[in-house]
Amino acid sequence: MHQSPYNEETAGEPYYYGDTHYGDAHYSGTATYVGSPTPRRRLKIIAIASLTALLLGAVAVDRVAAARAESRTAEAFQQGMGTPERPSVHVSGFPVLTQLADGSLRHVDITAHDIPARESTRPLPVTKLTIGLDDLKTSGSAEEARARNVEATAFLSYEDLSDALGLDVSQGDAPGRANVTVSLPLAGVVTVSTAASAVTGNRIAFRDVRVAEGELIPPAKALLEKALEAPVPLHNIPEGLHLRSVTTTESGVDARFTGKSVTFRPSSTSA
Repeated sequence: MHQSPYNEETAGEPYYYGDTHYGDAHYSGTATYVGSPTPRRRLKIIAIASLTALLLGAVAVDRVAAARAESRTAEAFQQGMGTPERPSVHVSGFPVLTQLADGSLRHVDITAHDIPARESTRPLPVTKLTIGLDDLKTSGSAEEARARNVEATAFLSYEDLSDALGLDVSQGDAPGRANVTVSLPLAGVVTVSTAASAVTGNRIAFRDVRVAEGELIPPAKALLEKALEAPVPLHNIPEGLHLRSVTTTESGVDARFTGKSVTFRPSSTSA
């Protein structure tokens, strides 16, 4: 019969199996009895717990710093662009504290809505503006922020474009084109297709006009020429951004901008 390694004579003594020492562990029937951790093991557990708490605390402090930087950036942008609500701001990279210590943030994403038009002549507000900024520096007063490189996309709704042109604008029959509709009493409805493109001075031009529906009688032609002859300027874009391309979508126009050394401050929109 197999004899248990544990008996009254060996009770309380260290238990060995082969070359392995199990400390104060011993067995009784099917139960295993394990002694308390050794001092070295207790120190290791305490060290790991302390390091974990320290790391968690550092992450929490860094997130507080990131939230503060995001709030200050949002404040500077809102003051500079005159948005009705503060934009959403996200600071990328970890840790943020070291970036702040260096005086700049490596990358910041901003999303703003309903940027008002500042011009009285054919005002065109920006429905949504998304901006990616590299190497962003903010002033101590939070009234100014400067970015080394910027990429941005301004979304212009067809509704706002229609208000600016004084005619109904909608998606065109091909990529890069928009439909413009004229309604005249007695003469009926005339719709033309026109190509939307970026031109110098942060302006959107409507060219290559083609009749898509109806008859282009002189009164309708005169209205279209008056509305489309001059490009529509975008006055409410941060100074330093330059319009690169225009893309028509189902619900509006996406205008893509790039820029270097762009500053956001009160009244910093392009003229």
